[in-house]
Amino acid sequence: MHASAENNRRLLAGCRVLIFVGEDYEDLELWYPKLRLEEAGCDVTVAGQRSAAAYSGKYGYPAQSDAAITEMKAADFHGLVVPGGWMPDALRRDPAVLAIVRDFWSAGKLVAAICHGGWIPISAGVYRGVRVTGSPGIKDDLVNAGAIWEDAAVVVDRQSVSSRRPADLPEFMAAVVAWLAARG
Repeated sequence: MHASAENNRRLLAGCRVLIFVGEDYEDLELWYPKLRLEEAGCDVTVAGQRSAAAYSGKYGYPAQSDAAITEMKAADFHGLVVPGGWMPDALRRDPAVLAIVRDFWSAGKLVAAICHGGWIPISAGVYRGVRVTGSPGIKDDLVNAGAIWEDAAVVVDRQSVSSRRPADLPEFMAAVVAWLAARG
């Protein structure tokens, strides 16, 4: 293995991140973070409402859950990534999803959301007074939840990392990896 590739794999060695999955997740917003985190040496668990279930992305790309969200504990992870798509609108109605997001937040752990993924932290009640961005389509939801909206490729405030859309994924993941590396 090339030396720089080996260094990348060590950057987040020992780090564990949870990523939510559900029907109609935004394909790129799940797969780009998952692969980028694994490339950096992070152990990634993809969790949905059912364990070992197949979910289809908005554009039909499949993802299989490693575990059920109800089996997950924030204490076992360093951070959470919430992809967008239409998935967050369904998951935000699940009390177990909201509880684990609150647990990540109250423990000061990473809560990263992109695009419509911000709906989940909104419903969990953790964005009040937090600078965030997200899909322009949920700007009003973010503001009404007490968040401080910014139109930027990525916004980092405390343990929140947020981005607007798939085109922002390079900046989003650079900020996620930097946040995790700084606390590793």
